[in-house]
Amino acid sequence: MASERQMESGKPVIPVGILYSVSGEYGVIGREMLNGIMMSIEQVNASPEFDFTLAPIVRDPGGVLDRYHDHCHDLLYRHGVKHIVGCYTSASRKVILPLIEGANALLWHSARYEGFESSNNVIYLGAAPNQHVLPMLAWLLREHPGDIYHVGSNYVWSWEIDRITGEALAATGHRLTASRLVNLGDTAVEGIIRDIAERRPKVVLVTLVGQSAYRFYHAWREAAEHDPYLASDTAIKLSLTLCEAEVSLVGKAALEGYLVSSAWFQTVRNDANDRFLEQYRTRFGDAGSPSVDSVAAWTAGQFLARAVQRCGGEQVEAVRAAAWRDELDGPAGRVRIDPDNNHAWLTPRLARCHEGRLDVFWEGDAPIKPDPWLTWVDLDALGPGAS
Repeated sequence: MASERQMESGKPVIPVGILYSVSGEYGVIGREMLNGIMMSIEQVNASPEFDFTLAPIVRDPGGVLDRYHDHCHDLLYRHGVKHIVGCYTSASRKVILPLIEGANALLWHSARYEGFESSNNVIYLGAAPNQHVLPMLAWLLREHPGDIYHVGSNYVWSWEIDRITGEALAATGHRLTASRLVNLGDTAVEGIIRDIAERRPKVVLVTLVGQSAYRFYHAWREAAEHDPYLASDTAIKLSLTLCEAEVSLVGKAALEGYLVSSAWFQTVRNDANDRFLEQYRTRFGDAGSPSVDSVAAWTAGQFLARAVQRCGGEQVEAVRAAAWRDELDGPAGRVRIDPDNNHAWLTPRLARCHEGRLDVFWEGDAPIKPDPWLTWVDLDALGPGAS
């Protein structure tokens, strides 16, 4: 191995930066992501398959963008880290991306996101828009065609989802009737709930994150006690952010009936997922509830370790090329990294929240090639009658 760092075991030690906010605005998700990568690293270090040890250097930016920058700089230039696993929001990723590219390091980004990015220095393990946004819209326009009311957090994630949704709807003769964005952390959502009740949209799309989302779910339920429309199943409620950990946090009553699009749910049925869930529960007990973000972070650790083993070192160019040649049968099914754009091939899935579970009711036949720029998507094909 290229690294000169050694453990008592004699194995070379490769430092890995971990940059997740386990406190602050979206700390619940950050904790699940940290759990995923830490379990992955522990499994790698315990396996005789690998002739090195991964040494995590964990930092918690607390959801503060300036801290992401400072922690990333410290990891790169004080600790000499070449690989960082981290970031949940696109805002945090974009803050550290110039540092990552300037140091020629590799960011293993585990969150689903809005697309329209492809850096040579990022491996994107989360779903791109054609793997989670468009499958949801295609199903919706086949089964429940109509206009959409969008409420989201005011940053790049919701901006791009809003644009993609609007363009997809326009191609099928429908439209966004409203796009209401609130600042990150803002919990004054009662006015939006009242507006929804007055407009009575057929579909409500939620891309809120963190405390804003949690308050929205509760505010809807509180208002539903006095409004028959909000209490009924008339409005189809969709989420591109909701996950199992948040269902446990918010409570099942406020989330009953929500439809969620994601590349993984706990209710996915395959042997690898059964093993993952058993290992996760053994490791973390009742302290965690794995989400798609946990799985993506775990997958990042597996791809990183397998690539280092394959190429014999931690150099970014060699590790990236080795990752392109790998395929992993994991909890979310078969995953591979596309050499055209460094994004993962993933299988899209839809689930319905019922009695506190996100039950899968539709999934793609196979992993979809990532298209972060939506360069070959036919939006006209999303309408009724599309296959």
